[in-house]
Amino acid sequence: MSIVEVISKIEALKEMEALIREAEAEAERIKDEIKKELTEQGKEEMIVGRYIVRWTNVSTNRFDSTRLKNA
Repeated sequence: MSIVEVISKIEALKEMEALIREAEAEAERIKDEIKKELTEQGKEEMIVGRYIVRWTNVSTNRFDSTRLKNA
C-alpha cells in the first residue's frame, strides 16, 4: 500500500469515527426524549404500536468483598 493510500484510509477512518460519535449522540438524545415522555406520563412502561417501552431506575446495594479482604 502506498503512502497516499494509507493517508486515504486514515482520513476515511477519521470520518467514520466522527459519524459513529454523531450517531451515538443522536441515539442518546432519542433515548432521553423517550425517557422524558415516560416520566411525564408517570409510567415505567408503555405499549406503543408493536413496541413495549420500559424505563425504570434500578438501585443496587452490592457488597465489595475484595475491598473487605484487602482491609
